[in-house]
Formats: sequence, structure tokens, C-alpha cells
Amino acid sequence: MVGLGGKEGTMEKKMMVKKQLNNNHQNTPRFASHSTLLLFSAAVFAILTTTAAAQPFDYADALAKSLLYFESQRSGRLPYNQRVTWRDNSGLTDGLEQGVDLVGGYYDAGDHVKFGLPMAFTVTMLSWGIIEFHDEIAIAGELEHALEAIKWGTDYFIKAHTSPNVLWAEVGDGDTDHYCWQRPEDMTTSRQAYKIDQSNPGSDLAGETAAAMAAASIVFKKTNPHYSLLLLHHAQELFEFGDKYRGKYDGSVAVVKNYYASVSGYMDELLWAALWLYEATDKEEYLKYVVNNADAFGGIGWAITEFSWDVKYAGVQIMASKLLEKEKHKQHAHILKQYRSKAEYYLCSCLNKNNDTTTNIDRTPGGLLYIRQWNNMQYVTTAAFLLTIYSEFLQDSNQNLHCPAGTVDHEEILSFAKSQVDYVLGSNPMNMSYLVGYGSKYPTKVHHRGSSIVSYRENKGFIGCTQGYDHWYNRAEVNPNVLVGAVVGGPDSEDNFWDQRDNYMQTEACTYNTAPLVGVLAKLLLLEENHELELFASY
Repeated sequence: MVGLGGKEGTMEKKMMVKKQLNNNHQNTPRFASHSTLLLFSAAVFAILTTTAAAQPFDYADALAKSLLYFESQRSGRLPYNQRVTWRDNSGLTDGLEQGVDLVGGYYDAGDHVKFGLPMAFTVTMLSWGIIEFHDEIAIAGELEHALEAIKWGTDYFIKAHTSPNVLWAEVGDGDTDHYCWQRPEDMTTSRQAYKIDQSNPGSDLAGETAAAMAAASIVFKKTNPHYSLLLLHHAQELFEFGDKYRGKYDGSVAVVKNYYASVSGYMDELLWAALWLYEATDKEEYLKYVVNNADAFGGIGWAITEFSWDVKYAGVQIMASKLLEKEKHKQHAHILKQYRSKAEYYLCSCLNKNNDTTTNIDRTPGGLLYIRQWNNMQYVTTAAFLLTIYSEFLQDSNQNLHCPAGTVDHEEILSFAKSQVDYVLGSNPMNMSYLVGYGSKYPTKVHHRGSSIVSYRENKGFIGCTQGYDHWYNRAEVNPNVLVGAVVGGPDSEDNFWDQRDNYMQTEACTYNTAPLVGVLAKLLLLEENHELELFASY
């Protein structure tokens, strides 16, 4: 069990420890100071040794590396402060054929297509992480990097939203892109851009992009108010567009169907966007939208056991249920309680606390939540995030989670979320860190074009489409560039993992795998520091 402490408690505890040490020093006779110092040093060493044995994970290092990953995935002209030096400029003509500037944004995974839906979900989760754990990320010294990661995405969304009812959904297409194995700097594949508009709707994409920009507007409200208002303006327009012209985006952009099909439809994204707009504006109209459409849009009907770039219901339900604690929302209590019931179904399924075992999420023998074979880690990191924020909510409101198979307190919930993060970092049967670059053993043959080919900055010689397959994809050697901070797809249902470049189900990483971890790692880091300070203070 990790030591628990409030968000504002760290500095106070540091001052308390410092004051206590000063008092000890002032009250100690001079002749005893040397022996006291030796005893104190021994005690400190014992505490640090005990703490290190109990907690072998360096959450600060994991947090820093997780944010570094987003710099590896950047498309466009890289900034002067780019820290991932094996990358260079790419996609500098994106949108040119269509007469629009679509330079920038993120590549979602190991290829070079810019898919709008997962990119937007990545930004929403990064923003939510800062909203919930702003102080923790700031104390860790990573706030600026987190803000940069968000802004790289939102700057692109501003470009992609060229008019109120037009949003560019994708640049490139998976079929032609996957035919080649090239560095992004050498791309020769199609960079055709695809859009949604009132004749070709995409309410799911518009809704998720609205959610991302609304959430980001909250993040930037104090530090960059003008930019925050700009993001909010785009978010409101996108929500109106998505709500007025309804339809699934994969019906309008057919090339996306084999890669990011909207299986859950668009209703969850519209509820999601409305909730984020309510959080950003406090306008009652957005809350009423969530309440009035709760039943028709499945918000209080769907009991879900996953939270992902496609399925937002669990996130919607948890956000809505947290509104119950505010007096001004009591008039909507009947509906909000139903949202909360579905949120708790999700949480209880993660915790193995539903009576019907078929409704609990499976676990590997090593204890990892297991949803499906392909890129399972995406569901693990989102679950860890939702469990962590709900644990904090229960702690702040002095409540417990009541599951069919028993009551769970906030500490148990957080402890389980921590176990999932620790599994990712190496506490697993393979002793493998699935966060690339972290620890002594991690995937070295990640399914990632740029990582697997010699850096453009080291060798600018052009590498052709199939040449990459011939000379780099099939190599037995490890990737020449470490994709630091990437969370790969992870092990199978029996905790087995094969570190092979062609094993894309397990070795490909995605931006939306890492994004939910950022806030959780910052939270766990501060809790560990608080726990160590409490040990010092008790001494």
C-alpha cells in the first residue's frame, strides 16, 4: 500500500521535517552533535534502504520518459528545443494538394498516418491528466513538457478545423503507408488528406476533437488565456457541427475503416464533448445535453468494461457521477445517480468485484487486466487512470465504492491502479518494462519505422519504400533508436511477450497508450515522496 497524502501536503510536510530537524539541532548539546549525526545518518540510510526495497520503481524517471515519447511522434517542422534528436522534420507538405496547411500533429503509432480520432483522444487524456494532477506534475518538474505535448496536438487541430463545419480527419492512408517501411523524413507514400463536413458527417471525430480542445482550454486558462479562449471557440463550433450533422466518421472517410473504425458510434463522443464543454464553460446548456440525452445516447444504458479511443462511455459516466457532490447539480440527481451506477460497474469490473464473474475484466496470471490480444496495454493505462481519479474523488468526499461483491475503499482502489502501473514498469513474470527505455530490460525491437532505421540526422541517404523492409525491418539487431517513453502493446493472456519487430500486436506502441499514464505517474511519485517524508517525520 502506498503512503497517502493530499495534493497540497508535500510542501507542508517538507517544512515540518525541516523544522523538526532544526529543533533537534538546536536542542542538542554540542558534544553530542557528532554522535547524533551518525545515528541520524544511519536511520536515514535504513529508511531509504527499506523504501527502496519496498518500491523499486522510479516514477520520476518513468514520468519524464513518458512525456519524451510524444516528441518522437511529432510530425511537421520540429522546434528548436526538440529533445529527441534522432528525429527530423517530416510531412512538410501535408495538406498542400487540398490547399490547406495540415503540417504538424502526431503520428499515432509506428507508421506515418495522422489519424484524427486517436490523436484527439491522446490530447484529451493528456489534458485530463494535467487537470487532475497539475500540482503533482508541476512538483515533478514536468509541467512545461506536458503543456508542450498538448499544444503540439491542439495547434494542429486549429489548423484542421478550417471552417465551422469542416474538420480534416486524416492525412495519408493506412493501406499505402503500410506498404512501405521508411523513416518519416523519407516518406514517399500518399499524403492525401480527408475531411468531414455537413455533407460527409463525422460526429464521433468532431465530438472527440471538441472534447480535446475544451479540456485543453481548461489547462491553458491561467497561463495562456488568449489561446484558451481560441481553443474553446473551436470546441464549441465542433460540438455544434457534430451534433447538428450526425453520422459516423468512418462512413464519410472510408480509408479509416481498417484502422480506426468507430465501432461504438458517435453518441458517446457527443456526451463526452458536452461534459468537457460544461467543465470548461460552466454553461447549463451543456449539462442539460448530458442529462437529457442520457438514455437515448446510451450514457445510462451501456455498462462497459473498457475505456479507449473508440469507447468513451466509462469516462463519461465517471465524469458525470462526480458532479453529484455539488449542490447545484442536485436537480439532476436522478440521472446523475444512474450515470454513477454505470461508472461503478466499470470500476467494480476492473477490481474483480462484480458477482457475475463473466462481467469482471479478465486478468493474466501475473495480475494484468486483459481485454484483448491486440494492444492490450491501452486498456490497462486508461483503467489505471480512471481508478486513480475515482480513488481521489472517494477520498475527498469520504466515501467508499460499493460493488456487488463487497465494499472497496479509496486506498484499495489506488493500490490496484498502482499494481497495474508497476506491472507496466516491470513487476511482471517477464521482468520486462513495457515502457520503452525505462529500467534495465525493455522491448528493443519496437514495431516503429523511425525507431528501427538509422537516424536521418546520422545518415541522410534516402531510404526507399521497400528498401526499408529489405535492410531494416527484417534485421535481427535491436532498433538503432530507442523509442523512449513508448508503451507497447504488451503481453498475451498468459503474460508472454515476444520482442520481435514483426509482432506488431505486442511490440507496436501508440500515443494513447502512454497519455493516460502521465497523470498517474505524477500522482504515484508524489505519494511516494509523501510517504518517505512521513517516515523521516516519524523518526
